[in-house]
Amino acid sequence: MRDAETKPKRQGRPPTIENARGRILDDAARLFARDGYDGTSLGELAASVGVTKAAIYHYFPNKKEIYEAIIVRTLEGLHRHVSKATAEATGPEETLARFMTAHADFFEDHYDGFLTMLVGYGGMENVVMITEAQKLRDEHEQALRQIIADGIAQGTFRAIDVEVASRAVLSMLNWMARWFKPGKGRRAAAFAQDYCDLMLGGLRG
Repeated sequence: MRDAETKPKRQGRPPTIENARGRILDDAARLFARDGYDGTSLGELAASVGVTKAAIYHYFPNKKEIYEAIIVRTLEGLHRHVSKATAEATGPEETLARFMTAHADFFEDHYDGFLTMLVGYGGMENVVMITEAQKLRDEHEQALRQIIADGIAQGTFRAIDVEVASRAVLSMLNWMARWFKPGKGRRAAAFAQDYCDLMLGGLRG
């Protein structure tokens, strides 16, 4: 069954707004994070971006595709940001700390997209988008598992189930979406460092 707000892409000249696709995704993430997917209409999104509803269809055929594009964009950015942060780390403990604080930094700096991703991930429908999102999510988790596995191999961390440990780390980081608010008190990375210290206390050999 097609989305109630699905229409074929309109032909002709697209709306002349700078970085239109990015603007649509940014404003949609803010509205989805605030009002939920069902509570946000394409009309409201168009008004927020400052274009007509018809203009939205030049870039996305329906609201669901916008939602899924936010999820993929967020996962891409998260994986890229964390990979860069951990690239020059030395030793498993520093690498784990960089992974966790970089994850938290990206979450705080892209708060709306992150909330949209966490709420909407299970509701994706586009097969291409699902495949891409799964690939990015798996790569991010595999990078964390490798950090823990390297720590065990080097004798820095005690022998432990790598999958269980990695899921514990990601659960702590992602659960922050339930209670953390940007701009109110400590940075998300500070809480992530606290979590890391707790994890290292349990992981050290």
